[in-house]
Amino acid sequence: MATILGIESTCDETGASVVVDGYDVRSNVVASQVELHAKYRGVVPEIASRAHIENILPVIRESLGQAGRALANVDAIAVAHRPGLIGSLLIGVTAAKTLAWSLGKPLIGIDHVQAHLYSVMLEKNELPPLPAVGLVVSGGHTSLYRVNDWTDIHRLGGTIDDAVGEAYDKVSAILGLGYPGGPIIDKLAAEGDPNAVHFPRTLLGRESLDFSFSGLKTSVLYHVRGVPGKHHKSGVELNEQSRRDIAAGFQAACVDVIVKKLDRAVRKTRSRSVIVGGGVSANRGLRAALKEFRFPVLFPPMPYCTDNAAMSAGLADVLLRAGRTAPLDLDAITYSALT
Repeated sequence: MATILGIESTCDETGASVVVDGYDVRSNVVASQVELHAKYRGVVPEIASRAHIENILPVIRESLGQAGRALANVDAIAVAHRPGLIGSLLIGVTAAKTLAWSLGKPLIGIDHVQAHLYSVMLEKNELPPLPAVGLVVSGGHTSLYRVNDWTDIHRLGGTIDDAVGEAYDKVSAILGLGYPGGPIIDKLAAEGDPNAVHFPRTLLGRESLDFSFSGLKTSVLYHVRGVPGKHHKSGVELNEQSRRDIAAGFQAACVDVIVKKLDRAVRKTRSRSVIVGGGVSANRGLRAALKEFRFPVLFPPMPYCTDNAAMSAGLADVLLRAGRTAPLDLDAITYSALT
C-alpha cells in the first residue's frame, strides 16, 4: 500500500497531495492564482512562475500536515512534468527532483492529461468498463482518447484552435463578465433560454473527431457587437436577461458538439464507457447532457476536476507498481506524451 506525494504546477495552480493506494486522498492542497491573473483575463506565464516559487514549499508542508505524514514516510514523489507552461513546470519538477534525491525516494513523472483521465478513480476506486473513450476538457485542452488501460492511452482527436475552456473565458470577456469564464457562464446559462439565440455547431465533417470553437466564439462576438463590413448588422443591448440567454445559447452549442463527438468516438472505437476529466468536467450543462448518454459516463469528484496534485499522485501508484519510475534528470516538457 504505497503512500505517494504528488506535486502540481503545470499552469496557474500550485498543488500538493498525499494519496494512498492510488485512490485514498489523504490531503489535496491547491494554492489558486485566480486573483493574480483576473485583471489580465488569462494566465500570465511570468506571474504564474513567480507565484509557484512562493507557494510550492508552503503547499507541500500543508499537504503533509493534513495527511499526518512526514516526508520520510512517503514511498515516492510524483510530479506532473508535461504538458504545461515551461516556467511553471520547472518549479514543480525542480522541487520534486530535489525531494526525491534528498530522501532517496523514487521519482515518477506524470503526464498531466493522462492524470486528468485517471481522476475518475479518486476516492471511488471505480474502474470504468474498458476500453473507454476519454475526454479531457479544460482551458488548455479539448481532446478525445481511447483508453485501453491507465498506461495504454491513444489520442483520437482534439481542438484545431481554441480549447473549450478558453472559449468560455473569451465569451465571458465579450459579455463583460469576470475570469475565469467557465463557472460564470455555466451559472448564467442555467438561468437563460438556450433557444433564444442559436449559435453554430462546428462538426468538421461527418466522421471528424476534432473540435473547433473559434467560429462559435466569433459568432457570439458578432451577435453582441454587430457584424462589421459591407453587410453591417447591429449588435444587441447587453442586460441581465440577454447575457443569460447568450450564455445559455453558447453553452448549448458547446455541449451539443461535445456530445456528438463522444457518440462518434464511442461508435468508432466500440468502447464500453466514457471518462471525462479536466476543469470543464465540472460544468453542470455538460454533466446534465451526459446523464442521458447511451453508455456509462464517469466524472471525477468535483474537487479533482480542475488542476490538482491528487490525480498525479493517484496515477503514480499505477506507474510505481509497473516499475515506471523516472531518472533524476527528468525534463519539464510543454507537450503531452499521448499521441
